[in-house]
Amino acid sequence: MATNDPPAAGPLPLPLPSMSAPSKRSVTIGGHRTSVSLEDAFWRELRELARAGGRTTATLIAEIDAARPPEVGLATALRLFVLAEIVKNRA
Repeated sequence: MATNDPPAAGPLPLPLPSMSAPSKRSVTIGGHRTSVSLEDAFWRELRELARAGGRTTATLIAEIDAARPPEVGLATALRLFVLAEIVKNRA
């Protein structure tokens, strides 16, 4: 390599979205209160998906909770539901 060669370009930084630490919210499912920690982006998407489906966020969360396998935590089920809806709507 000659000393006049430009330095090798490294990978470009990824344009990451705004990020937040998970925030804990209380929800009532089947008459009992529980709390779920999700990042703000997931809370926003859950609210939008619930509104688009004509239901409350709490109702949507309860439906996801009832449908999830017992070995999958509620926060994981909520994130995967949001992701699946985004992917489905992208197609």
